[in-house]
Amino acid sequence: MPDAYVYDAVRTPRGRGKESGSLYTTRPIDLLAQALRALGERSDLDTSKVDDVVVGCVTQSGDQGACIARFAALEAGWDLDAPGVTLNRFCGSGLQAVNDAAAMVASGFYDCVVAGGVESMSRVKMGSDGGAIFDPATLWSVGSVPQGISADLLATLNGITRGDCDAFAAQSQQRTADAVRDGRFSRSLVPVTDRLGIPLLEADEHPRPGTTAESLAELTPSFEVMGRQFGLDALTKERYPQVERIDHVHHAGNSSGIVDGAAAVLVASKDAGDAMGLKPRAKIRSVAVVGTDPILMLAGPMPASRKALAKAGMTPEDIDLWEVNEAFAAVPLAFMQDLDVDPARVNIYGGAIAMGHPLGATGAMLLGTVLDALEDQDKTTGAVTLCIGGGMGIATIVERV
Repeated sequence: MPDAYVYDAVRTPRGRGKESGSLYTTRPIDLLAQALRALGERSDLDTSKVDDVVVGCVTQSGDQGACIARFAALEAGWDLDAPGVTLNRFCGSGLQAVNDAAAMVASGFYDCVVAGGVESMSRVKMGSDGGAIFDPATLWSVGSVPQGISADLLATLNGITRGDCDAFAAQSQQRTADAVRDGRFSRSLVPVTDRLGIPLLEADEHPRPGTTAESLAELTPSFEVMGRQFGLDALTKERYPQVERIDHVHHAGNSSGIVDGAAAVLVASKDAGDAMGLKPRAKIRSVAVVGTDPILMLAGPMPASRKALAKAGMTPEDIDLWEVNEAFAAVPLAFMQDLDVDPARVNIYGGAIAMGHPLGATGAMLLGTVLDALEDQDKTTGAVTLCIGGGMGIATIVERV
């Protein structure tokens, strides 16, 4: 079977996911179309050769309904032969799109696939599509709680304190500030413009440089009231009776930000890349997805990464750089603890706590970030992993070529 290679990756800046954000007036189809167009222009891509456009998008309603992948490709001016499909694996959607593209190419049935993701959280509110995850009857039936409660439960089970989370969040902000200063995102970042070509946003809008653990310590926990006063903490007792009391440690400052953004990644076989005159940046070594306990739904990166490592015949020590999505601070902290990973190799340019988490796009963005970081640091192997709502995890391992 042919190997699947990553040839390029681009992303838009992340705009604040509210009406005052710089990308609020930009339709999500335009966010995605601009990412696709930039990817195609950078690679001088013959879009008639694209076998599929696979795009992650979580809230597929309103502006993000009706197979946004296909219509964004058309909006981008791509050839009519380039089809599109939109998928939803919650927070893992963007990386799932990359993994699906890799699987299509590695199967030999496809030669060139563009993957990516989009989420306009300012225009299409999280949860506005409804569904089983918001249905109390279903939650009682399968056993689940809101993600914030899960994050606090994960912290409690792993002995992660409020101080640990705030220190990690402050570090994320500082690492992002350093990366911006040093131009670490310049290779992948493409500005969002209006229809006249006037830039609307050229850099990530969510980071708060100067944030400290001391300033974060002043914030009120976000999930304590719903957990203790509304009784949602009690829903975890049947599964985790050893937890006498959940320590509510997460708040807006040590959790991922709500933002808008899009990303696109070009995946193809070596033969297809050679035929297009392109040079691959990395080979996809392995991919994995797992299901986990929906009560402790954010622990998925650990088993997903172990599964991907096993498939690649690797150990955690073989990975030079990790991108672990910062949905909540406890997730990467628990991950580093569980896999015994050096913090110096994890999220070296910061993460979603500083830059935000555009749900359907984040995984594809992190894939581009780890490629850039590997090249900047002259390292070889990288891994991306995300926790996922409903109790799942996803991981991808890449190797520079």
